[in-house]
Amino acid sequence: MAKLENKVALITGAAAGLGEGIATVYAKYGAKLCLVDISEEVEKTAERLRKEYNAEIITFVGDVSDKEQMKNAVAQTVEKFGEINILCCNAGICRLAPFEEMSDEILDLHINVNIKGVWYTCQAAIPYMLKNGGGSIVIASSVTGDMVADAGEAAYAMSKAALVGLTKCLAVEYADRNIRVNCTQLGYARTPMVEKMALESNPEDPESVIKDIARAVPMKRLAKPTEVGELFAFLGSDESSYITGSQFVIDGGSTLPETMSMGTK
Repeated sequence: MAKLENKVALITGAAAGLGEGIATVYAKYGAKLCLVDISEEVEKTAERLRKEYNAEIITFVGDVSDKEQMKNAVAQTVEKFGEINILCCNAGICRLAPFEEMSDEILDLHINVNIKGVWYTCQAAIPYMLKNGGGSIVIASSVTGDMVADAGEAAYAMSKAALVGLTKCLAVEYADRNIRVNCTQLGYARTPMVEKMALESNPEDPESVIKDIARAVPMKRLAKPTEVGELFAFLGSDESSYITGSQFVIDGGSTLPETMSMGTK
């Protein structure tokens, strides 16, 4: 029996990048899925997974920063599948700018999508999980903000660090009602968002930014979205039944080195 068989999962930001990787792994392990994204391309992802894994999937085109839309996404999931067992709060954005030049619009965008988006999605799903006797929530935080940071990432770092606090609070609040809440802390994966950040960092040669990131990672590469999906699958499954309120770094060791030049080989 696949470890997510008979589980119903809602995944946000599922059209591409990490969300698509998470959805692919969840489909592989037999979950029934609601894939949510602001882009209509989410249906193409769903169709691919239906063909490859014979997965039962519905899609919802909506904005995670809209509370009512997230209520509708969860309600449609329960209407279709009868319950919701796993919530993967993956949707997020990152825009770079010098702090002294960062506009309120950019700040609000990070708060609305990265923080309120998770908040609204959790608020929509938890009442159904309580009725079902429990569930698992996996929140995509980051090493950025809580552990490390780069210049120009103030809004992103702040928003992702906030999700660590939310994870711990929700984990404590719902532990005795069988809802587990954990967060992942990713370094860098090769995704459209990271490629956009590379372009913002070096418009003349964005690929050099990607190569420099990989060189600084002890494993010498960026993560594959499906590798992140495997972590989400573990945390969503019963295999992690005694884990809650925890942070899981998945960064190829990028936060380990004290320097890039000191030491022996």
